[in-house]
Amino acid sequence: MGDDSEWMKLPIDQKCEHKLWKARLNGYEEALKLFQKLDDEKSPEWSKYLGLIKKFVTDSNAVAQLKGLEAALAYIENAHVAGKTTGEVASGVVNKVFNQPKARAKELGVDICLMYIEIEKGEAVQEELLKGLDNKNPKIIVACIETLRKALSEFGSKIISLKPIIKVLPKLFESREKAVRDEAKLLAVEIYRWIRDALRPPLQNINSVQLKELEEEWVKVASAAPKQTRFLRSQQELKAKFEQQQAAGGDVDGGDDDEEESVPQVDAYELLEAVEILSNLPKDFYEKIEAKKWQERKEALEAVELLVKNPKLEAGDYADLVKVLKKVVGKDTNVMLVALAAKCLAGLATGLRKKFGQYAGHVVPTILEKFKEKKPQVVQALQEAIDAIFLTTTLQNISEDILAVMDNKNPTIKQQTSLFIARSFRHCTPSTLPKSLLKPFCAALLKHINDSAPEVRDAGFEALGTALKVAGEKAVNPFLADVDKLKLDRIKECAEKVELVGGKKPGGAAEKKEGRPISGKAPALSGTGGDKETKDATSKPGPLKKAPAVKTGGPPKKGKPAAAAGVGGAGAKGKKGPETKEIFEAELSIEVCEEKAAAVLPASCIQQLDSGNWKERLACMEEFQKAVELMERSEMPCQALVRMLAKKPGWKETNFQVMQMKLHIVALIAQKGNFSKTSAQVVLDGLVDKVGDVKCGNNAKEAMTAIAEACQLPWTAEQVVAMAFSQKNPKNQSETLNWLSNAIKEFGFSGLNVKAFISNVKTALAATNPAVRTSAITLLGVMYLYVGPPLRMFFEDEKPALLSQIDAEFEKMQGQTAPVPTRGISRHSAAAGDDGEEEEQEDVGSDVVDLLPRTDIGDKITAELVSKIGDKNWKIRKEGLDEVTSIINDAKFIEPNIGELPAALKSRLNDSNKILVQQTLSILQQLATAMGPNIKQHVKNLGIPVITVLGDSKNNVRAAALATVNAWVEQTGMKEWLEGEDLSEELKKENPFLRQELLGWLAEKLPGLRSVPSDLLLCVPHLYSCLEDRNGDVRKKAQDALPFFMMHLGFEKMAKATSKLKPTSKDQVLAMLEKAKANMPAKPAPPAKASSRAVGGATAAKFQPVSALAEDSGVNTLESRPDPKKAKAGGGSSKAKGVQGKKVLSKPNLKEDDDKSGPIFIIVPNGKEQRMKDEKALKVLKWNFTTPRDEYIEQLKTQMSTCVAKWLQDEMFHADFQHHNKALAVMIEHLESEKDGVISCLDLILKWLTLRFFDTNTSVLMKTLEYLKLLFNLLNQEEYHLTENEASSFIPYLILKVGEPKDVIRRDVRAILNRMCLIYPASKMFTFIMEGTKSKNSKQRAECLEELGCLVESYGMNVCQPTPGKALKEMATHIGDRDNTVRNAALNTIVTVYNVHGDQVFKLIGNLSEKDMSMLEERIKRSAKRPSAAPVRQVEEKPQRVQNVNTNANMLRKGPAEDMSSKLKIMYRTYRIQNRNMGNHSETAHTVPREFQLDLDEIENDNGTVRCEMPALVQHKLDDIFEPVLIPEPKIRSVSPHFDDMHSNTASTINFVISQVASGDINTSIQALAQIDEVLRQEDKAEAMSGHIDQFLIATFMQLRLIYNTHMADEKLDKDEIVKLYSCIIGSMISLFQIESLAREASTGVLKDLMHGLITLMLDSRVEDLEEGEQVIRSVNLLVVKVLEKSDQTNIFSALLLLLQESLLATASQSPKFSELVMKCLWRMVRLLPETINSINLDRILLDIHIFMKMFPKEKLKQCKSDLPIRTLKTLLHTLCKLKGPKILDHLTMIDNKNESELEAHLRRVMKHSMDQTGSKADKDTEKGASRIEEKASKAKVNDILAEIFKKIGSKENTKEGLAELYEYKKKYSDADIEPFLKNSSQFFQSYVERGLRLIETEREGKGRIATSTGISSQMEGTCVPASTHTVSSSIGNTNGEEVGPSVYLERLKILRQRCGLDNAKQEDRPPLTSLLSKPALPTVASSTDMLHSKLSQLRESREQYQHLDLDSNQTHSSGIGTTLASSSSAAANIDDLKKRLERIKSSRK
Repeated sequence: MGDDSEWMKLPIDQKCEHKLWKARLNGYEEALKLFQKLDDEKSPEWSKYLGLIKKFVTDSNAVAQLKGLEAALAYIENAHVAGKTTGEVASGVVNKVFNQPKARAKELGVDICLMYIEIEKGEAVQEELLKGLDNKNPKIIVACIETLRKALSEFGSKIISLKPIIKVLPKLFESREKAVRDEAKLLAVEIYRWIRDALRPPLQNINSVQLKELEEEWVKVASAAPKQTRFLRSQQELKAKFEQQQAAGGDVDGGDDDEEESVPQVDAYELLEAVEILSNLPKDFYEKIEAKKWQERKEALEAVELLVKNPKLEAGDYADLVKVLKKVVGKDTNVMLVALAAKCLAGLATGLRKKFGQYAGHVVPTILEKFKEKKPQVVQALQEAIDAIFLTTTLQNISEDILAVMDNKNPTIKQQTSLFIARSFRHCTPSTLPKSLLKPFCAALLKHINDSAPEVRDAGFEALGTALKVAGEKAVNPFLADVDKLKLDRIKECAEKVELVGGKKPGGAAEKKEGRPISGKAPALSGTGGDKETKDATSKPGPLKKAPAVKTGGPPKKGKPAAAAGVGGAGAKGKKGPETKEIFEAELSIEVCEEKAAAVLPASCIQQLDSGNWKERLACMEEFQKAVELMERSEMPCQALVRMLAKKPGWKETNFQVMQMKLHIVALIAQKGNFSKTSAQVVLDGLVDKVGDVKCGNNAKEAMTAIAEACQLPWTAEQVVAMAFSQKNPKNQSETLNWLSNAIKEFGFSGLNVKAFISNVKTALAATNPAVRTSAITLLGVMYLYVGPPLRMFFEDEKPALLSQIDAEFEKMQGQTAPVPTRGISRHSAAAGDDGEEEEQEDVGSDVVDLLPRTDIGDKITAELVSKIGDKNWKIRKEGLDEVTSIINDAKFIEPNIGELPAALKSRLNDSNKILVQQTLSILQQLATAMGPNIKQHVKNLGIPVITVLGDSKNNVRAAALATVNAWVEQTGMKEWLEGEDLSEELKKENPFLRQELLGWLAEKLPGLRSVPSDLLLCVPHLYSCLEDRNGDVRKKAQDALPFFMMHLGFEKMAKATSKLKPTSKDQVLAMLEKAKANMPAKPAPPAKASSRAVGGATAAKFQPVSALAEDSGVNTLESRPDPKKAKAGGGSSKAKGVQGKKVLSKPNLKEDDDKSGPIFIIVPNGKEQRMKDEKALKVLKWNFTTPRDEYIEQLKTQMSTCVAKWLQDEMFHADFQHHNKALAVMIEHLESEKDGVISCLDLILKWLTLRFFDTNTSVLMKTLEYLKLLFNLLNQEEYHLTENEASSFIPYLILKVGEPKDVIRRDVRAILNRMCLIYPASKMFTFIMEGTKSKNSKQRAECLEELGCLVESYGMNVCQPTPGKALKEMATHIGDRDNTVRNAALNTIVTVYNVHGDQVFKLIGNLSEKDMSMLEERIKRSAKRPSAAPVRQVEEKPQRVQNVNTNANMLRKGPAEDMSSKLKIMYRTYRIQNRNMGNHSETAHTVPREFQLDLDEIENDNGTVRCEMPALVQHKLDDIFEPVLIPEPKIRSVSPHFDDMHSNTASTINFVISQVASGDINTSIQALAQIDEVLRQEDKAEAMSGHIDQFLIATFMQLRLIYNTHMADEKLDKDEIVKLYSCIIGSMISLFQIESLAREASTGVLKDLMHGLITLMLDSRVEDLEEGEQVIRSVNLLVVKVLEKSDQTNIFSALLLLLQESLLATASQSPKFSELVMKCLWRMVRLLPETINSINLDRILLDIHIFMKMFPKEKLKQCKSDLPIRTLKTLLHTLCKLKGPKILDHLTMIDNKNESELEAHLRRVMKHSMDQTGSKADKDTEKGASRIEEKASKAKVNDILAEIFKKIGSKENTKEGLAELYEYKKKYSDADIEPFLKNSSQFFQSYVERGLRLIETEREGKGRIATSTGISSQMEGTCVPASTHTVSSSIGNTNGEEVGPSVYLERLKILRQRCGLDNAKQEDRPPLTSLLSKPALPTVASSTDMLHSKLSQLRESREQYQHLDLDSNQTHSSGIGTTLASSSSAAANIDDLKKRLERIKSSRK
């Protein structure tokens, strides 16, 4: 056993290949165990064994082989890849297993084969088994037959293809081996079980004994239909259903439908071999058939008859044969031969089936004409022939010919034609018998049922009955409207007797002709040919779906036959039913009429009718009218009444008043009574006579309209127009036409007889009276709306002038749509909205083409002409063609009868002379236009040869051929071209030109088709060979066409067709197919009318699917039927599944992921707009339901089919929820990459998601919500706004989910609702959510109320719709709700509103019950915080989009308030929403309130003042500033919660708000900042901030410090809050620093602290880590730049120098980065120096530099780590020297001891250096010299300088600066003369300048400056421009702020307190703070902290002050203390002016 141990160690797969059989045996055993154990069918283990399985089954050792077989079986059952082994393993089984002696081996072999079939590899197995039948070993043959039998018995004939088996059966019966013959017999019996008699013909020729035995066996076969008992992997649902049935005790519900589903009808024809007979015709056949002797002709025919007995004939060119047979039928005098020829034709038709279709058109007219023969055997032969021919074509194709003989005089022809129609109808289905066909047939048959010959009548009844049975009453009844009851009953009786082709089932109506049971004779069972697939696809769904269809017609049939007659079962439609019932009533004699009238009219009335006195007649008419008005419909004898009216004087009445009354009464009778056509005929003549009357015309028209309503417009119009044109009065004619124009608009166009009108219109157009012509042209215009361009064809031959008028009228109408009919019972609408008017409208156009007067050119196509066309000489041929051209041109429109022309033209298509070929092609183009749709019948014999021409080598010939084909297709549609094998035969030709042109043409045409004939499949093999053609163009075109073939045939069929290819080709083609599958477009949606049918209530809905099915043969409409609820019970869905037939097979292929490349959403241009239009126009259902019904799902599916990838759509509408999850996962995956696609299909996506809300599966719901969140984020980024349509079909369903019991879902839904506000206006959301509060679900009510609260809190009261009052009343009703949570939610919501809106809420709510009110007050007391001055932001209507930081794009703005060049980015959501928005979701990242988000680039680029969109804040009553304040007695009172009332004084308001900025509560701070921002952004209010700037900046950087030290360290705080606060701070500061005048008020100390705070913030690494941190830092950067540019340059310089000094001292504690940033700021300032040097107080700057250099001498600076400080200092000094020159040394005045620093020395050095460089010889040692030079220069320039200064004073912005400069200038040059400048100006300006200078003087003197000398700043801010009286403090004059200390503020406060009459005692005990400034040598900058002390105490006091004052604004009385303000007369004078301005501003803001 030593060697054993070696192989024992090997891995399993190696053991299996070992040379020792024991090793192999062991390997197989282990493999078997492994295979049974492996769970994952896709495990990589399986692939290892791929190559070994064949060896398993073919092992040479019998013992090992048995085990190998077991292992192989396990492998095939479980492995995903097993299919790849099919061929080799099956072949191994056949050759090496079936010959084994052991029965077990054979059994396993059979099992393996069956298992392969189960895993979808049936074809390959069958192929191997059939090969096995040729084996020499009978054992193998027997085993193969047995396997086939078993397979058939278990899987059924659907899966095992019988055709190849039946082919070999006869051979098996001839075998010498008895075992083989016996097995064959068993197989034949099994086959018979499945296909019954279809098996007989193929076995006709076997040994008669065997046949007899078979017959005996067949008789024993059970009659029950066999069922499939084993199922493919893809049929697991069927299997489940089958097992259920078995469990339930066999065939529980196995009714008809099941049977249909399990057994595909097999057509014997399919199983036959085609026989070629043309070559077997006797050589002299064509001579004999023309022979004079009838015997010879008979011989010829008998030879043919024998040949055509073959049941299946090979396709070929039978044209000549058909032609001679036709001739015999038509012309032969011997009736026996006629019958014989007819039999031959029948045989040909049966043998060729569809291929005979092309000849049908020629033969049918001849046969129908021949029915005049009386002999029964002839008639019978003709009947059989025409019936066989009918099956080869369609009713549509031969309808023309049939209708043509319907009017024949011969009754036999009429009878036989009707009977033929009846038989034909039986083969039709509702879809193959559309209205357009029914209409002409019914019209013709109605004539037959009124025929004098009884046999014609009977045949007519039978035909109509059949039509009624097939198409259903609904379709046919409209055409039977005029039939009297007796006849109608007869028709119905016939209908009941009719047995349709599908047997007796009611469903038979729907069955296509394929489904017929198979009778003995092969010919009779021919269906529509085609292959099995078509049948599965088409005939299957028929019966299933049909059952309900017929039932709908049921009730009216039995219940109320009378009413049904008129209105298709909708008799109950109000008054309309009965009206149509008695269309005709007998004519009554005048005596009867008088009697009837006397019964209902007062006697006096009847007597006075013909009185000679008009007044009596008038009185009589009045009585008549009263009587009519009071009459009941049922009692009104209409005919009698109108005859009374017509009685002498009747319509000749001379008095117009009486006449008017008379006409009015006619209208009344027509409206109120059952008005018949008989009555109408009594009055119409009179009406038409009066229609042109000036006084009575309108009444006449009204009466005519009423009659048209009662008797249908078509009939009335015809009568009226005929009458009008039979008289001479042109006025009547024109008015009649005008009436008709209007009537058509009101009633619609359906049913009108165009032809009759057109002849009358032509008469009118020829009239001499212009009015008549104009009316006619107007009428044509109206008709054009309905008929379209074909209408013009009728008037081609009018005079050019008239034609141009007609064209102009048509031009006007172009693009307009026909109005919707408003009147008329228009039968169609009565029939439960059948196909709505639309279909009618569509038909009209094509009807009109049918009505065109066509010329019959048959007699012009003479034999002579035909021989000319075929002449040898090309010139003569050309002449012939020219003649044809002119014949067609002359005729314009021609009848389809063109004699021998087609054959002649066909032969010219392959003419050697290409010019003639082209000429022929142009003739064929002409022919198509001239013949119109009738050209259809020539497609096969003329159209296909044109396609052959596409293979011509000349480019221009090919182009002409293509144009011709397209011209034909325009007339015929594509169906005719694709039917049959012709097209595939063309494609088969290996001509590269033909192939590429033909494929290109198909690629262009196929995408537009909704369904195609199954024959398209025949082209596929040739398409595959084109894919491998050696010509590159052919290959390309084939690849382009591939997806479109697949779109119609499906991937499965295409893949199946590859099985015939060579292996290499097969792989290549399959790869291409996979690729094409991804690009496969969806089928075009059916036109909207299909869906509009669904609107027509239940009946229509039941009908609809049927037609849909039949049209899209093979496309399964049932797929999405099982609704979510039924899907649970497998039964419901699996039944539907079975119906899909072959469709099911496609499912497993979806597992292969590779077919899913390509976009999932296809962008259809304007698709969404079109869908919205359709929904508006009610062409499709409005998306509105409580639970989604099937029709909604169907409709959505149809709409999606054009724009969603097919595979995804399958997932989306699958019955199983897991597929929905898959679909959602895919959609999430593609969301980013396919933004545009998503947006273009957004409406459909949202609708589909609403369907998911009705699913009960939580996982789908969660996935849906996840997708929605991502989707709305995306839409938000894409700046997309939801359309109304999208919102209304989605939001209500989303709101339903707010009431979901699961918390997570509710939370998600709320998050989504919040997100929606960004893409859909909150106010509109409000309405939807408000609707949600009315729900029965209390959770939903509560959540919706909560949501409303959030909306109000976030967006203010404007969001409440329709008005805040109504909305609040609605909310308040819920306070009394029975559910506690709802009550709480309602209370909370109202409290929220109270917080936003204050006490007004109570006013808005109105009356509440006492209990509710007390609850509310209690809640408000408990939880109300003081209402903020305003909601954080009243959002403008459209939620504003957040612009990307760098876009300067203008945002969509609304209203004047928002068009500001707002550079602040709006991005807003309130905190409450944030917190609720589940802090854990990262999507809420962008939470910087939108007011404060900065658009940096824009701000930088914009130097103007910035106005931004801001919350509408509380309007401060600035008027009160101008009112002296009367202080009432101090009363203690709690603070009123409303700002407006509290602060009537702006300054104190601002103090209070500023104090809140530094608050520790983030929200308080943000709100305060928002208010300040609001003030700053309004130019007219910004001034109010003057004097408060330092105070504001201090509060701000206190807040910055607070954030830095406290908030940022606080773990609990949401960092978003901090970012928000930062944004607010930065935003309001930027607003402040945009306003130069205010920015300059900031003093040095404050600026120093501010810069310190900002730079610290920029360096804070914790900020960078925040999500929005980067944004914040960029904003700070920007702010710093603004601060540097806009604040007072002196102050900021000082501040920066001080800051640098401090930072260098404190390097230890501070990062070196800090000082670096300070220096960067200084550099920026240095860069600005050239512009700002004149506005800088150099003395102060130099003093600061001096102090700096004293602290940091050069040596010390050089020791710094970096050389930046020293470089910065040098640069600064150098720049100052460069700009000022030697004069710089005059500015050292403020420095006491210049030697303390090196400043002076350094300056001199720099000066010297620069002077040396410029080589100037000036005396630069003495300053005197320098100043002297300067003085001279300035003397010279004095005028310029002064001019400049005055210019500044005159300008609005720089006025203060100008005054300051003027003051400086006057001080400097006291002798300067400014008089000339003032002289020219107004008195006002002069006094303003003087006052300004005085003020500056007092201010500068009164300030107690420390340092005198020239240190006075060259620029003063606080100067009093006339407008600055806004603020109380301005009367003090604003300090320049350089040395401002708290003392100044205290002074100011004292003055204020004195004014208010408050004592100042409290302040006395404080040491005067001025002492702080006592050291004159070094004016310390008052540190902001000192200031803060005074500020805060001041604030505290002002707060206390509020506590003591009762400031209720109602009690503020004005008094006469006004003098305090009016410090100057002009100021007082301006107050009024200002007030007016303020009023204006206020009103404009409202």
